[in-house]
Amino acid sequence: MGQYFKQHIRPFFSGISDRIRKQASHVWSSIALVVIAAILVELTSAVQYYYARENIYKTVQQNAETELKVKSLEIQKVMTAVETATSNMVWYAKQRLSQPDSLYEVSRRLVKTNSTIIGAALLFVPDYYPQKGHWFEPYVAERKDGTLEEIQLGGPDHDYFKADWWKKAVKADKGYWSEPYYDKDGAKMMLCTYFVPVCDASGRLVALFGADVSLDWLSEIINARPVHPSSFNLMISSTGQLMACPVESLVMRRNIQEVTARIEDTTANYVNREMMAGRSGHADIIDENGEKNYIFYAPVEGETGWSMAVVCSDHDLYHGLRQVSFVLTLLMLAGLCLMGYIIWRSVRSTRRLQAVQSQRAAIKSELHIASSIQMALLPKTFPPFPERKDIDIYASLKPARDVGGDLYDYFIRDEKLYFCIGDVSGKGVPASIVMAVTRTLFRNVASLESKPHRILSAINNTLSEDNENNIFVTFFVGVLDLPTGRLRYSNAGHESPVILSDGEKKLECVSNVPLGVDQDWEYTLQETTLSNQTTLFLYTDGLTEAMDPEQRLFGKKRMMEELKKRQSPEEISNSMTKAVTRFMEGAEQSDDLTMLIIRYNREKQPVNLSRSLTLPNDVQTTPKLAAFVDDVCNTLGFNSSQTLQMNLAVEEAVVNVMNYAYPKGTVGDVQIDASANDERLKFIISDSGMPFDPTARPDTDTSLPADERPIGGLGIHLVRHYMDSVNYERMDERNIFTLRKSIKS
Repeated sequence: MGQYFKQHIRPFFSGISDRIRKQASHVWSSIALVVIAAILVELTSAVQYYYARENIYKTVQQNAETELKVKSLEIQKVMTAVETATSNMVWYAKQRLSQPDSLYEVSRRLVKTNSTIIGAALLFVPDYYPQKGHWFEPYVAERKDGTLEEIQLGGPDHDYFKADWWKKAVKADKGYWSEPYYDKDGAKMMLCTYFVPVCDASGRLVALFGADVSLDWLSEIINARPVHPSSFNLMISSTGQLMACPVESLVMRRNIQEVTARIEDTTANYVNREMMAGRSGHADIIDENGEKNYIFYAPVEGETGWSMAVVCSDHDLYHGLRQVSFVLTLLMLAGLCLMGYIIWRSVRSTRRLQAVQSQRAAIKSELHIASSIQMALLPKTFPPFPERKDIDIYASLKPARDVGGDLYDYFIRDEKLYFCIGDVSGKGVPASIVMAVTRTLFRNVASLESKPHRILSAINNTLSEDNENNIFVTFFVGVLDLPTGRLRYSNAGHESPVILSDGEKKLECVSNVPLGVDQDWEYTLQETTLSNQTTLFLYTDGLTEAMDPEQRLFGKKRMMEELKKRQSPEEISNSMTKAVTRFMEGAEQSDDLTMLIIRYNREKQPVNLSRSLTLPNDVQTTPKLAAFVDDVCNTLGFNSSQTLQMNLAVEEAVVNVMNYAYPKGTVGDVQIDASANDERLKFIISDSGMPFDPTARPDTDTSLPADERPIGGLGIHLVRHYMDSVNYERMDERNIFTLRKSIKS
């Protein structure tokens, strides 16, 4: 440990001190700082600009898609009203087929009862009424002054039998919307017509009933409420005809393919095809002026075959952002100039006070770095496991100086809570460094080892090596099995924790020697079982040895009295801290004050399912295991995918037990117990074979190529992947491997 300090830690801090002193005397260092700051500022500005641009685009996209849906619903509402009104009027027309002169009333009634319909007509098949001639089309149109005009439109000049919409409507044999067109004979405006077949009593087609709808309302809907001040909307028919766009002269006079013919970007043709095909999406298009545009398109719901689009200009969309970015860049440059000026003035002042300032900077940097190292390593988020109901943890560390030597840590692995608390001898930076090293060693060793005494031995071996400064650490390590409450622990000269259950009592601990004293020391493994609602209170001697102005100690008696209040872990910590502060009456804190409080809440829920299966250690019997798992999963209502995952995980675990717990030639049984409550399913795989902990192997890094991975480990990786948690215990000469899966997931 001492050699490590000499070779790595001391040169590190010495180098920092040298650089601080040199920085105060060299202007070029300040210039380099300004350059680095400028680069960081520009990078920050670029990142901010990127994300702001992305947010603007996403917002516009969401608004465009929403607007397209809203406009589609508005159009569909109008079209549906026309379709319904026209279809409902067919019965009235059938009643008057025998009275051809009264058929104008059918069209008149439809126009009067629907404000959207500006004209209506019955278009009869050739020579249906011989007295009316070859063409008979009683038409009623609403004029601008509100009057209704009756016209017989059919004739040689208005031969509707040759019209494309007549052929398609007759062929459709149901409701049909025509393509938009200009009606020069009847309504004398741009419109589209909805046709419904009219049949006689025998079911023979005798006429088409058509309702004319002006496209003026359509333009109002399409051009209302743009998603962006610079955006515009357009609509095309199923053949690509422009029905609405900002340039009125193009409406119903140009096809969308003609308009985009000058654009070299092939994406424009793709968008045209997509819109005419009735599909939705978005794309970027470079127009004939080389400017980028964003287009969002979607079809109009219903049978019309129409499609809408929202077009936004890249230049206009991000114009405000570019202006803000430019202003911010100027402000940042001004700030950098000001910063350079301040640094220049600071360098001049530093030269006058070089000796004093160098010493102060070195001390301040040393304390700041040491404090940062210490505090950054400690868990500070409470509750640390909010998703769990079986454990509640709170910890606090109040250093006596800027840096201290106390530490605590905890984490959960394979349904076991690994925790520790320690106190490094000495004060200041050396103690904080040893504290950081000790905590790192605890994490590294405990991630692979589950026995507390072995964890202590491994840490002790490292700290004892070349410990020329005789720095030692009192340390307590505990491993709490969360499903059972079994607590295994080992102590290295630390204060014994207090157990708060029915009363307050010290946990029986074999003291052992602190870490770093004797490299060959064998630490004692002890264990107990925590009942439900048991609290474990761990602390350092900075609590009991806190002194008041008259040098009296706070003591263990006051500590035990405070613990009788039976509070939550956080309340215990806060209450104890306040009690110590009151006792000290403003006296200077002489030692670090550290507490780690763990409350164990093991609440058993009623078991809804219980199954058992015993197999010999023969992999040929796994089909029975599959049937067993299928029965359990089917009873719980798992789907086929979940059942397959359970089968893979349980089979992998059982086969591992058969292969490793029982060496070749050894006969033994493997027992599989399945149970479930309202929250989770649990498989307990137990055997009486040789000790075998499948969780001791770390997860396989599947991102590595197969030839670079270590052999083995894929089995436990698979089990961990499909199960929520795995847990191993060796109890009563049996291996107990537990797999858990949430039923709610």
